[in-house]
Amino acid sequence: MQGSIFELLNLTQVTPINLQLLHLALSLYASSVVLNFEVKRRTYSARDPTVALKELQRLVKSIIEDSSSDDENGVINQTLQALKELKDGRKQRLCSIRKLNDNNRNCNESSTSCPQEFRCPISKELMREPVILSTGQTYDKPFIQKWLKAGNRICPKTQQVLSHTILTPNHLVRDMITQWCKNRGVQFPGPIQYSDQDELTEADRDLFSSLLKKMSSTQSEQKEAARTLRSLTKRMPSFRALFGESLESIPQLLTPLCQMEIHPDLQEDLITTLLNLSIHDNNKKLVAETPMVIPLLLDALRFGTIESRTNAAATVFTLSALDSNKSLIGKSGALKPLIDLLEEGHPLAIKDIASAIFTLCIQHENKARAVRDGAVRALLNKIKNRVHVDELLATLAMLSSNQKAVEEMGDLGAVSCLFSLIKETNCARNNENCIAVLYTICCYDRTKWKEMREEESKYGTLSQVAQNGTSRAKRKGNGILDRLNRAINLTHTA
Repeated sequence: MQGSIFELLNLTQVTPINLQLLHLALSLYASSVVLNFEVKRRTYSARDPTVALKELQRLVKSIIEDSSSDDENGVINQTLQALKELKDGRKQRLCSIRKLNDNNRNCNESSTSCPQEFRCPISKELMREPVILSTGQTYDKPFIQKWLKAGNRICPKTQQVLSHTILTPNHLVRDMITQWCKNRGVQFPGPIQYSDQDELTEADRDLFSSLLKKMSSTQSEQKEAARTLRSLTKRMPSFRALFGESLESIPQLLTPLCQMEIHPDLQEDLITTLLNLSIHDNNKKLVAETPMVIPLLLDALRFGTIESRTNAAATVFTLSALDSNKSLIGKSGALKPLIDLLEEGHPLAIKDIASAIFTLCIQHENKARAVRDGAVRALLNKIKNRVHVDELLATLAMLSSNQKAVEEMGDLGAVSCLFSLIKETNCARNNENCIAVLYTICCYDRTKWKEMREEESKYGTLSQVAQNGTSRAKRKGNGILDRLNRAINLTHTA
C-alpha cells in the first residue's frame, strides 16, 4: 500500500478514478503513519506527517466532490505537493531513526573497539569521567569511588598504597576520548550516576539504636552487638552515615573500651567498626574530633592484638586524609606507637603503618615528630632487610626534607643502602626516591661525597640514573654529578 501511494508522485495526469483509489488508500494509510509517528516521535525540519495527511485528504476530497472545478489543475498540484511533503517527512523520519539506531549501536560497540588506554582498569569499559588516583593511574570516577568507599587503600592496578584518596579530573584523557568518539560519529557517553547510599528503613534505624544501647549492657550482648555493627558498617555505607546524625553515637559505640578490662575480640570489633566509619568522608572530622577516639586508638596501637593494632593504624591513615586531622593526630603522640609497631615488623601490619606514617608526615610539623620518635632508624632497618621497600622508601624520601633526618641517614649507612637498591631494582619510582634522598644527603653532608664518587667511579650508578631514570631522577642524578665534579675542579684549581 505504501509503495502504490508514492508511485502516484510520478504520474503526469491524475484521473477521478485514481483519486478515488488514492482517497481510499490514504484513509487506510493514515492510521498506520500516525501511530508510527507517535511511537517514534523525533524533531524534523519537514511538516508534521499528521498535518500533511489531513491537508492531503482535504484536497483529494475536494477534487472528487467537485471534478468540474475550474481550478482542478491547481488543486491537483496542491495535492501532489502535500503528498510530496508527506513522503519527504517519512524519509527524514526513517533517516533520523536509522541514524539514532546507528549511534546507539556505535555507543555499544565503542567499549569493545576503543583503545586500551581509554578503558577503566576496573570496569574495562570506555571511561566517561576519567580521574587520576594518587599513584598516577586513571580510572572512571564512579568505579574508583566505589573501590575507595569499600575501604580499599591501595591502587587497584599497581597495588601501591595510596598517599591520599583525592581524585583529580584527567581533562587530557577526557578530551582524547571525546575526540575519538567525534571522529567515529559516536556521541560521548554521559557520566554514570553512582550513589553509595542504601535506602534505610525504620526497622534499620531501630536496629541501629538497639545495637548502640547494648554497648552499655552485659559483655555477651556487647560482643554480639559489636560483631553486628562491624558487619553492617562494612557492607552498608548508609549505616556508616547513621553515626554522623548524632554526636552521641560514637561515644555510645566506644563505651566498652573505657572499661578497666576489655575482651580482645570486643576491642578488635569496635576498632574495626571505627575504621569502617572513618572511610565515610563526612565522618572523618566527627570521628577524629570525638575526644575519646584518638586516645582509644593509641591504646589499641600499644596493647591490642595484632588485628586490633593493624586496624587502629588503618584508622589513623584514613582519618589523616583531612589536614586538620593530621595536626590533631600528630599532636596526640600517635607517631611513636606507629613507629614502635613498625620496628616490631609484623607482616600483617606494616602496610597500614607505612601508609599512616606517610600520610601524617605530609604535614611539616609531623616530619619533625617522626624523626624525633625514631622513624629514620626504623625505616632504614626495614629497607635494608627489603621489607615493603616501595612504601617505606617513599616515606624515607618524604622525611629527607628534614635536616636532622638527613644527618641521621648519613650516620646509619643510608648511602650504601640506597646505591645497592638502585642497582638491584627495575622500579622507576623506587630509583627516583633513592636518588632524591641521595641528592639531599649530597647537599647537606659533604662527608658523603667521597663515598658517592667511589660508587660512580666503580659502577657508574649516578650516570645510569641521569641517563635512564625518570625526569625527576635525571635531574637529581645530574645535580649530584655536578656537585661532585665542581668539588674535583675546585681541588685541582687550589
